[in-house]
Amino acid sequence: MKLKTLALAAVAALSLAAGAYAAEPTPASPAVKNVVLVHGGFVDGSGWQQVYNLLTKDGYNVSIVQNPTSSLADDVAFTRRVLEQQTGPVILVGHSYGGAVITEAGSADNVKALVYITAFAPDAGESVQTLISHPAPGAPVPPILPPKDGWLMLDHAKFAAAFAGDLPPKAAQFMADSQVPWNVAALGGAISTPAWKSKPSFYLVVDGDHMIPVEAQRAMAKRANATVMNTKGSHAIYVSQPAVVVKLIEAAAKVK
Repeated sequence: MKLKTLALAAVAALSLAAGAYAAEPTPASPAVKNVVLVHGGFVDGSGWQQVYNLLTKDGYNVSIVQNPTSSLADDVAFTRRVLEQQTGPVILVGHSYGGAVITEAGSADNVKALVYITAFAPDAGESVQTLISHPAPGAPVPPILPPKDGWLMLDHAKFAAAFAGDLPPKAAQFMADSQVPWNVAALGGAISTPAWKSKPSFYLVVDGDHMIPVEAQRAMAKRANATVMNTKGSHAIYVSQPAVVVKLIEAAAKVK
């Protein structure tokens, strides 16, 4: 009788232990905490400052690529150097031409997801040049001046309306006065293997952008099978509405 009682007690103890073990929660995979931001043509990385401030406040480790916009190959190399400095997975974000850069550089193993902020998302063999060469009838045409020594600039007088229409006039004027030349080699750089074909993609479609028509944004987002967020604003949405941009980046960081 005593042996039977002991045996039953042992079985009960083992059952309780097994139940306690099974009840332990499975550790959740940590959210991605590294964000790398890539700017587009005619600007530099300083435009990301408000996005940077909001992301770092939320605990993200944020790096900004100061790509020279001298050629797609150079800009991809600059981006990959920053990616190599990261510890752990990365959310790679590109604005405008920066979308072409992340499309090529995003194949790096540590890139978890791509985020396009009203950006170009070319396919293999495409470049920004091919994507803008045949605008739809009535679509806004960027006021790009003829190249000088291989470098492009936006018409200073038309910069604010085309690029930064929802910014205060003084802020738009500063962007016009501080614009950075963009090389034709960057404009014409073709993509080899688009990272969006193998990585989750997110796209902020901006209705009111006069640099990349909204129809073109939607078409590229659909082709990339991207998760889409819609808003109204200008091409400088990352400056005028940083909280909207951050919301999409943080959504990408939570995807398993």
